[in-house]
Amino acid sequence: MIYLLQKTLFTLPLKNPVLIFSVILFIILFAPILLNKLKIPHLIGLIIAGAIIGPNGFHIMDRDSSIILFGNAGLLYIMFLAGLEIDLADFKKNSYKSLLFGLLTFSIPMTLGTLSSLYILGFGILTSILLASMYASHTLLAYPLISKFGITKNRAVNLTVGGTVITDTLALLVLAVIAGMTTGTVDSYFWYRLIISVLVFGAVVLLGFPILARWFFKNFNDSISQYIFVLAMLFLGAFFAEVAGVEAIIGAFLVGLALNKLIPHTSPLMNRIEFVGNALFIPFFLIGVGMLIDYRVFFRGYETLLVATVMVVIATFSKYAAAYLTQKIYNFNLAERLVIFGLSNAQAAATLAAVLVGYNIILNKSEVEAAAAVGQIVEPVRLLNDSVLNGTILMILVTCTIASFAAQKGAQMLALSELDANQENEDEISQEEKILIATHQENQVEELVQLALLIKSNKNKSGLHALTVVDEGSNELNDKIAKKVLEKAVLTASGADVRLNDILRYDVNVVNAITGTIKEKKVSDLILGLNSNKGISKNFLGNLAEGILDKNNVTIFIYKPQQPLSTIKRHLVIIPDKAEKELGFLFWLKKIWNISKNSGAKIVFYSSQNTLEYLKQINEKMPINCEFEVFDDWDDFLILSRHVKPDDNLIIQLSRPHKPSYQSNMNKIPHYLNKYFTQNNFLLVYPIQIGVDADDNLNLKNPSMPESIERLDDLGKAIAKIFKFK
Repeated sequence: MIYLLQKTLFTLPLKNPVLIFSVILFIILFAPILLNKLKIPHLIGLIIAGAIIGPNGFHIMDRDSSIILFGNAGLLYIMFLAGLEIDLADFKKNSYKSLLFGLLTFSIPMTLGTLSSLYILGFGILTSILLASMYASHTLLAYPLISKFGITKNRAVNLTVGGTVITDTLALLVLAVIAGMTTGTVDSYFWYRLIISVLVFGAVVLLGFPILARWFFKNFNDSISQYIFVLAMLFLGAFFAEVAGVEAIIGAFLVGLALNKLIPHTSPLMNRIEFVGNALFIPFFLIGVGMLIDYRVFFRGYETLLVATVMVVIATFSKYAAAYLTQKIYNFNLAERLVIFGLSNAQAAATLAAVLVGYNIILNKSEVEAAAAVGQIVEPVRLLNDSVLNGTILMILVTCTIASFAAQKGAQMLALSELDANQENEDEISQEEKILIATHQENQVEELVQLALLIKSNKNKSGLHALTVVDEGSNELNDKIAKKVLEKAVLTASGADVRLNDILRYDVNVVNAITGTIKEKKVSDLILGLNSNKGISKNFLGNLAEGILDKNNVTIFIYKPQQPLSTIKRHLVIIPDKAEKELGFLFWLKKIWNISKNSGAKIVFYSSQNTLEYLKQINEKMPINCEFEVFDDWDDFLILSRHVKPDDNLIIQLSRPHKPSYQSNMNKIPHYLNKYFTQNNFLLVYPIQIGVDADDNLNLKNPSMPESIERLDDLGKAIAKIFKFK
C-alpha cells in the first residue's frame, strides 16, 4: 500500500496538487535568488524554470487547468496594477503622447509584419495581417521590474502603459475582424454590436465601479473584505470586457484606472494588492509562459527556423523603432527609451490569443468535413500553420528576455539619476520629518495613521510615532486599552510597509506629555484626532491654544474623520491671505502635495489672488490635479458651503493670533464646522510660525530650515529646498 502510494505521488508528471504547489513555490522562491547573483532579471528565471519543468522540458508537471487559471490571473494582475499605480494627472497630461506612441507601436509592426510575411515568408494577405497584429500587441511583462525600482510614475512608464492599451485594443480588433472574415460574420451588425457593447462596458467600469467601490469602502473597513472586493472587481471587469468583445486584459486595466483614486498608493490595501500579485499570481503567469517553450523548435526544419527568425527580428526591430521615434519626438533620454522598449517588446498574452485563434481557423473546413464523411483524410489548411505556432513560442522567449534586460537597465539608470538628483534633499527631509500621532481612541487610530501615511514623504519609512497618554493614577484596564490602541496603530502602518514607533506615556497632564514627546523625538508634525460624532467642543481650541499651540512650534494637524480617506473625491484647501509669509507655509503645503500624489484626489485651493499666485508657481514646477478659486472674505466663510459636496474633505489653514495670516473670524470656524459641515471630513492646519517657543522647538539657525517667504528674494529656492525639485 505504501509502495503504491509513493509510486503514485512521485510518478512524473506530478499529479498530487500539494506536491505541485510546493514545487512551484520553491521555484518562485529560489529562481530570483539564484539569478540575481548572475544579474539576470528574475522574470527570465521564472520563464526558464517553467520551460525546464514543463511538458517540453523534463515534464515534471503538466500545464494543466490550475496553471492556466493562476497564469491568467497573473496576466490580469499585471494590467490591473498598471492602471492602479499610474499617476492619473500625468496620464491625462501625457494622453496625446500615449496616443502617438500607441499608434507608432501599432502601425510600424503592422506595416513591417505584413510586408515581411507577404514577400519573405510567402503567406497570404489574411495570414500576413494577423501575423503582423501579433507583433503590434505586447504585454507589460516587465512592469513588476519597473515597479520594483520605484519609477512607475515616470513619464516614460505612463506613456508606455497608455500606449499599450491602444495598441493591444487595435491588435485584438484586427484579430476579431480577421476571425470574422474567415467565417463570413463581418457585416454592419458586427460593427454596431462591437461599438455599442464596448461603450456600455467602458461606462459600467469607469463610472459604475467607482460608485460601488466608494460605497463598499465607506461601509466595510475590514482589510480582508476590502482586498477580496478589489479582486472580485478585477475579474468581474475582465469578464465584462470579454462579453463586450474585447480581451480581458483591457478590462483589467480599466478596472485599475477606475479604482485608482480609491486606493491610495501608500495605503495598506495597496501594499496587500502588490504583495499578493508579485508573490503569487504574476510568478504563476511567468512559469506558465515558460511551459509553452519547446526547445525542439530549433530542430524542426528550415521553414520553422526561417519563420521564427523573421518573427523575432520583425517584432523586436519594430518595437525598438517605435521607442526610438518616441524618444526623438519628445526629447526623452536614453534610460527612458530603454524603459519604453523594455515594456513594449515582450510578446505574450495577446500574441498567444491571436496565434491560437489563427491556428484553430481551418480555411478548407468544408473539404475536411466532406472527406471525413466518406472516411478520407484531407490535411487541414490553417490560417496560421505549425511553423507560425512554433515560431510564436520562440518569439515569446526571445522578446521576453530582451524586454526584461532592457527594462531593468533603463529602470536602474532612471532610479540612479533620480537618486543622485534628490539624495541630499531626500536625506534632509527623511531625517527631519518625524510625525507624531496623538490618540487614545481605538476606533479612530486607523484613520489617523492613514492620514499620516498619506502626508508623509515616500522615503520616510521609520519616522512615524504614535503616542497614547495614560494618567499616572489610572487602573490596569486603562493601561491595557492604551496598549491595544498602540498595537492597532503599529499594525495599520505595517500593512503599508512602514515602521511605526509606539509610545506609551504616563502623565497627569496630556499637554505636557505631548510637548515632552515632541521635544524628545524632535517631531516636525503633530496629528491630533477629533471624535467624528462630537466634532469640536467649545473649549477645545481654547485649551489647544493655551497648551500645545503655545508650547510647540511644529506643524499641527487636527483631523475629524467622517468617512475613509480613500473615498474622498476632492480636498478643498482654504488658505488665508498672506499665508505665504509664514515660516511654515511650504512645509505644510508639501503635505498637501503628498496627499494629491498618493491619493490622486483633486485639490481645490481657495485663497486670495496674491496667495494663489504663489501656489500656481509651485504647481508649474510640480503639477498636481488641482484648481484655483479666489476666496478672500473670511467674514462670509459660509459662502464656501455652496461648493462643498458630500465626499469632500475640508482642509483649513488657521493661525495663531497676531501672526501674518491670522484672521479674526477664524474663531468662528469651529462653530461653522459643527453646524454646517457635520457630514464632511475636515483637517485644521496650524503651520510653523515665527516667535512661537523658538528656543525650544524651532532651530532657526539650522541651515536646512528655509527663511520666511517674506524675506526670500527667490521663491524658487525655497520651493526647491522643501519640494526637492531637480
